[in-house]
This record gives sequence, structure tokens and C-alpha cells, in this order.
Amino acid sequence: MTEWERMTTGRLYDPSKKEIRIPHRRGMELCDKFNRTPISRRRKKKKLLEMLIPSSVGKDLGLFSPFYCEYGVNIRVGRECFVNYNCVFLDVAPITLEDNVWIGANVTLATPMHPYLSEERISREYPDGEHDLEYAKPITLKKNCWICSGAVISGGVTVGENSIVAAGAVVTKDVPDNCIVGGVPAKVIRKIDEEDRMDVWNTYVNDLPPVSKRNIQF
Repeated sequence: MTEWERMTTGRLYDPSKKEIRIPHRRGMELCDKFNRTPISRRRKKKKLLEMLIPSSVGKDLGLFSPFYCEYGVNIRVGRECFVNYNCVFLDVAPITLEDNVWIGANVTLATPMHPYLSEERISREYPDGEHDLEYAKPITLKKNCWICSGAVISGGVTVGENSIVAAGAVVTKDVPDNCIVGGVPAKVIRKIDEEDRMDVWNTYVNDLPPVSKRNIQF
């Protein structure tokens, strides 16, 4: 197994190895170029984004800079996803955004993991030289979920279809489908159901306040 395969499949790996360092540097350089390219240069910015996140080609990904990631190639996006300002995707293990995932500003998706014991976590001498060993766990955001501003999602978490992660939540466990979660650590607040329907088109064309049956009850 190569060091890259170790890294992307959740095994302990050595980040100092050349096969890790080179794509890591490339990812960060592309990220830097993307962030420094003005929005007036749309074609160049789009090309840089597609180079940084190859899975975004043809997917209508909307992504505002600044944006920060480590590799880019470990980010897998579905159709018509949106990522707002100042998000951080630490894509050591794969980060998957299925179709129509929306991500608010200042969201962090963090796949890296480290041993808990300090003597195993810090750099030390091993038979092949001095380095630290680390690992990562993937993050999956299922179809149509919405991650609100300031949320943090830890490695190993799957957020279920249609679910909402509230602003500022810290998600350390899987989120069921059709739920709202919030808090530190995040817990299920309630299910999303028909009481949340706003009849958005008629509300829009009639210039009415956007409220649901549940809002009216309160």
C-alpha cells in the first residue's frame, strides 16, 4: 500500500513522504492562486477551481473565495453545490458533497486525526527516520443538506439527506436524514416535516412574509 493510499483510506501515514508533500504543496498553491484571482477574471478563476477540485468539472459548483483546503483532489462534489466565504476543507481523507449541498460562511470540515497519547502524536524517531504518524476519517454530506455558518464537522461524520446543521454547531456524530441538529456537541433538535413548508412560490409572488405552519403556531 502506498503512503497516499494509507492516507486516503484511514490508515496511519507519514506526511513527510514525498508522495504526500508534492500534492499537498500543489493543492495549497492552487488554493492560493484561486484566492488571489479577482472575480472579474471569471474564466481564470473557474479554471483554477477546476484544477484545484477536479470533481467540480461540469457540476456547476458555486464557491466563494477565500477558500482553503489541503489537496483539493480529495474533495468530491455532486451537482449544484454551493460553498460560501471563508470555508476550510481539510481533505486528508475524502470529503464528499452530494448533489445540492449548501455550505454557509466560515464552515470547517476537518478530516485529520491524531493519536491521543502525546508520545504517539508528536514527532519522534522511528526505524525510517524522525516524523509523526497521523490518520484521517472521511466526511460525507448527503443530498440536499444545509450546513449553516460557523459549523464544524469532524472526521468520520455523515450528515444525512435534507438535514440542517445549525450555525455554530460542532458535529462529532452522524446526523440522521431530515433532521435539524445544533449545539456543542451537536444533538438532534427535531425532525423536519410538513409543518415547515412555506409554499415558497405563492409566498414570493404575493410578497408575503416567509413563514411556515410551525412559525405561525409560535
